[in-house]
Amino acid sequence: MSETDLKQQLAERFREVNGDHPMTDADDAYVSAQFVALEELCAVHGRDADAVRRLMLGQRLPLPGYLRSDGAEMVPADLFAHADEAGGMEPLEAWFTAHWADPVTGKAEWNAYLSGQYVCLHSVTPAAIRRKDHLTTAISAAANEPDAGSAQWSERLHTLVDELDTLEPAFTAYDRLRFGGPTSRDTCIDAMRARFPRP
Repeated sequence: MSETDLKQQLAERFREVNGDHPMTDADDAYVSAQFVALEELCAVHGRDADAVRRLMLGQRLPLPGYLRSDGAEMVPADLFAHADEAGGMEPLEAWFTAHWADPVTGKAEWNAYLSGQYVCLHSVTPAAIRRKDHLTTAISAAANEPDAGSAQWSERLHTLVDELDTLEPAFTAYDRLRFGGPTSRDTCIDAMRARFPRP
């Protein structure tokens, strides 16, 4: 199969997962600053880009996080780090899912990881995924805590929000289209800071 065919297949699979939304100049600029083109990353690591595309299509590596307007498949700079840590492509899934005590949750997180949609983290490690889940759950529930509104509560809330802020990038308008609404940064960071300002 030619490179053109593989690129086209990967683009079609990406749109199946994310929908077909236009990338603006601002989206392209954001993505170029946060991610790296697959071809460039493969050149740096001495990997064959078509072989990596096959791994993505075969659900062995995550899909690109974005397709830039020029068709470049944009991926995180640490795309190969997990496989290196796991000892190769073969043990990668088992290594990844073992970070969750519940195998069903681990498998669900693996599938979410493969979608390429974990663009909500600067570094998509199992530890960061788990921490983000904990933080967003705690922040979302904060307004219903018995001491909500107190000084101690406010301090706890802002500590959680600040930590989430360090884990998450800014997102771009394209993300709000593909996710069908506000991002976790919108709801758990920006909205909470606006609703409950620091005393």
